[in-house]
Amino acid sequence: MYDLNSAYLCDMEVEFTFLGTGTSQGVPIIACECGVCSSSDARDQRLRSSVLVQVAGVSVVIDTGPDFRQQCLRAGVKALDAVVFTHEHKDHVAGLDDIRPFNFRSGRDMPIFATERVQEALQREFKYIFESTYPGVPKVSMHTIDTDEFDIGGVAWWPLLLHHHQLPVLGFRVGGFAYITDANQISEQALARLNGVDVLVLNALRREPHLSHFTLDEAVDWAKRIGARQTYFTHISHQLGHHADVERELPPGIGLAYDGLKGVAFGKGCD
Repeated sequence: MYDLNSAYLCDMEVEFTFLGTGTSQGVPIIACECGVCSSSDARDQRLRSSVLVQVAGVSVVIDTGPDFRQQCLRAGVKALDAVVFTHEHKDHVAGLDDIRPFNFRSGRDMPIFATERVQEALQREFKYIFESTYPGVPKVSMHTIDTDEFDIGGVAWWPLLLHHHQLPVLGFRVGGFAYITDANQISEQALARLNGVDVLVLNALRREPHLSHFTLDEAVDWAKRIGARQTYFTHISHQLGHHADVERELPPGIGLAYDGLKGVAFGKGCD
């Protein structure tokens, strides 16, 4: 563990922007005519889940799904210092190729932080990135992570061990901000590292039970147990219902995220 007097654990502000808050198919779903998919409320239109985290002058994106290019254009992302992956499912990695403009602007390889298993999946899915000498392919530098703290730009990130059904996946905490998506189990390690978190992001897929995601009620129960000042739900399906209707049901301090939502988390990292 880092020295309590080090810069890693000093009070910091973490700015975050939800680039996408939808489930694997996004919302609206192709060819679906339900009320949510037909909604005129912009908060019901959800690209695949991803978040931009900015702290100490460093910009990091968690997951690059199929909508990554569109998300960066919409949010006006001009610089990116690193990519961190939660797991290898397609709705979280498919946009990796679109880091190329950041390569061109910065003139350097993009640091990628992922477990060995996720790196193996990226090397299969994007073989040309790792084996091709063709000009213009994305340039990456791979950094292997597990459950130990790691550093991005002088700031400590703490992996949170979770399970997505039987698949081990990671959430992350940086400063007072924690991000958990695609999970239906939170480990004791993760709970310990969530102690004192200011802003918590948690997946809440739908109301009905699901094999690998929290339901709305389960997410509310976890949010109450963890006790963040503010909790936002993400990775939301059209089955959950209209944003405005669900918001009215939620307790104080708990709300639905939506694409483009910005916020700031305060506080230290893990003690």
